[in-house]
Amino acid sequence: MSTPAAFTASHASTHRDGDDLLTAGLGLAGLQSALPPAFADATRPTAAEARRRAIWSNWRGIADLAPGGGYGSVYGSTATVPGREFSALATLPGARQPHRVLVQVPDGFDRARRCLVVAPASGSRGIYGAIAVAGAWGLPRGCAVAYTDKGAGSDYFDLDAGIGVRVDGTPGAAADGGLAFVPEAPVGAKGVAFRHAHSQDNPEADWGRHVRQAAQYALQVLAEALPDAAPFTFDNTRVIAVGISNGGGAVLRAAELADSGTDGDWLDAVVAGEPNIYVEAGGRALYDYATEAALLQPCALLHLDPASMAQPPMRATVERWWTLRCASLQAAGLVSGTTVAAQAQSAYDALRASGWTDAALRSGAASSGFDLWRSVAATYASAYGRYGVGEHPCGYGFAAQAPDTSLRPATDVERAAWWSDAAGIPPGNGVNLVDSKLAPPDFTLAGLQCLRALWDGQGADADRVRAGIAETRAALPRTGLPVVVVHGLDDGLVPPAFSSAPYVAAAQAAAREVRYWQVRNAEHFDAFLGFPDYAARYVPMLPYVYAALDRVDAFLDGTGALPADAVIATKPRGSAALTADDLAIP
Repeated sequence: MSTPAAFTASHASTHRDGDDLLTAGLGLAGLQSALPPAFADATRPTAAEARRRAIWSNWRGIADLAPGGGYGSVYGSTATVPGREFSALATLPGARQPHRVLVQVPDGFDRARRCLVVAPASGSRGIYGAIAVAGAWGLPRGCAVAYTDKGAGSDYFDLDAGIGVRVDGTPGAAADGGLAFVPEAPVGAKGVAFRHAHSQDNPEADWGRHVRQAAQYALQVLAEALPDAAPFTFDNTRVIAVGISNGGGAVLRAAELADSGTDGDWLDAVVAGEPNIYVEAGGRALYDYATEAALLQPCALLHLDPASMAQPPMRATVERWWTLRCASLQAAGLVSGTTVAAQAQSAYDALRASGWTDAALRSGAASSGFDLWRSVAATYASAYGRYGVGEHPCGYGFAAQAPDTSLRPATDVERAAWWSDAAGIPPGNGVNLVDSKLAPPDFTLAGLQCLRALWDGQGADADRVRAGIAETRAALPRTGLPVVVVHGLDDGLVPPAFSSAPYVAAAQAAAREVRYWQVRNAEHFDAFLGFPDYAARYVPMLPYVYAALDRVDAFLDGTGALPADAVIATKPRGSAALTADDLAIP
């Protein structure tokens, strides 16, 4: 293998009575609890308390754990897996900020069949953001699992108080050192900074290198944890990379690195679920379709039958806002028509012409209803342009706010839970997206138009953001590397027409070993299936990711073939309990 990367702040967590690697001792029942594990002191959690709550939060943010949803009975595992954790901060050459890496080594590690699963977090989540994806599959099988937050994560920094997050997940003052993220910020800066928006590194451009660095760290950890079985190398240890959403994009980017340096065949297989991946031929960048959707989708959704969309968001709550958006778009010359119905038709036609399907629009209603597109676009614009604190080209910031929207300091209680509870992009957990361009009647329109202009407009800021986006374009995986891509055909956050489909087409045209499962009646967020109306319409995606891992593992063992491409005809469970027949896994 190549020269080992440098890792700092390394520490190991040992066995804890009643605890485990996969669920932090909570088990399925504890993960299903609507109440998070409490801190004995709400302002000063211990490292063990912060870890337990982070694991609870990340399970619930990714998996459908609702009764009847099938987790733990039809698919998946929450088995107790005793073992050790090792974590560190890793820094890529040339990066300003580190990313987190963490390795779980089960006591039952299979020394005769050395297996490492490496998993980047989905979305912008923290270090446990892939535990329900990779840990649930790998740990019960005796595999070690390596995680990375891929340069994002929940290490929020309170600029007012000078307090961030220590490597162990507890709050700490910058003056004391030992924090996972300290932004470069001007004197007197206020609000909250976080790594994805404010690292000035454009982490998405380096997703693949984050994944490989996590794997390198894991080999070092295994040698430390199991010295009698050392050395551990890419030649004698099976390495499978798996991720979903942004994590799915990251493992596909990692596949590009297989022919570089002396680590030639460091990666043995890849499974990418609903990946955010950008290929130039036929694909669309997330920033492009997110800013398009942020502007047009609220109006376009009024063209669709309300009964065709799952609730929440509750249409009655947002319909007035969506109607206002139609009028704003018409006044700006972005849609045509003198009635709401005609304006909605115009917005719908524009989205359909740019590649949106009805299925993607229907499930994407959640992103419009929860104003997700705006928070994603604001964060990614800052990352792509490598802007620092207070430099956002559209004037966005992040801070705690009072009920009248005035800025206020974060509380000790809020800060204590950021690392455990936050998903990596505000709003949430007491931190809001602050829009300096808010103005009536359509309060968010001006900011959204500014964000869109960074994609299709002129000027230094637009050039800077587009240059950052260009750095995220994907290349093909190594020849012969087994890759399985799994995507729901109803995905409204990362529509497959913009991501998986063009990636697979390019890879297969180049004779790469890429297989594609397209899952009918599947959207992006398994956690949404806890809402009955979502469960009635959609099936979970995790079972197909686990099944794809089974297939590539058997292929590497020589006991099975790679799966064939398939369009999987599923059956949503309605009000009944999920069954294996509903999933129709090939």
